[in-house]
Amino acid sequence: MPNVTPELLALCMIWYIVFLFSTTCHEAAHALAAKIGGDLTAYHGGQVSLNPLPHIQQAPVGMVAAPLISFFLQNGTWMIGWARVPFDPRWAERYPRRAAWMALAGPAANFALMLLAGLGIRVGMAMGYFDAPEVIRFPMVTVATQPEAGFAATFLSVMFVLNLVLGIFNLLPVPPLDGHSVITLVMPAHTATRFLQATSEGPFQLAGLVVAWYAFGYVFRPVFLIALNLLYPGAGYGSG
Repeated sequence: MPNVTPELLALCMIWYIVFLFSTTCHEAAHALAAKIGGDLTAYHGGQVSLNPLPHIQQAPVGMVAAPLISFFLQNGTWMIGWARVPFDPRWAERYPRRAAWMALAGPAANFALMLLAGLGIRVGMAMGYFDAPEVIRFPMVTVATQPEAGFAATFLSVMFVLNLVLGIFNLLPVPPLDGHSVITLVMPAHTATRFLQATSEGPFQLAGLVVAWYAFGYVFRPVFLIALNLLYPGAGYGSG
């Protein structure tokens, strides 16, 4: 456990605000896409909303306990958690393509937030509030050139990296992640239905999470480097 200082608590607050907002947007996008596609399950649960409370009620451990505990267990460098949006499995079986678009909506929301954060960082750099780092690391933090810009720099940096992580991780094409349903967009409807039925059992879900855990680092690292070099052209890369 790290030494709990006021600075660490302030950083934890920033991470948790970003996590809560990003996860809420992800789940609300799922719920909205499901509603548009004809499944009102999440809508009736109040999850077509940017109010985090309905989403916390669905997954209190993943939305509150896990991110806060993981932040301190990882020495204040990262935060992980999860959430869920209920849907009608009969609707998903009947309309696999609508279910696939519902699945895609969550990561799409994360990538939109990442782009907005990147735009904010570039605007801050153009205005002289932020300064591009000479070396970029994971997790990336923008250096603020003026003291009053410190909160904004950290907030936008965490927003950029966390949403990049959420978007890529959830698009891995293994159950129970969103990418498992998204890949059915390239399948005929009847094949997609059979595929989802065959891979929805518990052993496939567990195996998918194990595969995702080990595969993510290999997928994320090159994408992370590309994204940060687009954000900070010419910056080097360092470990740690």
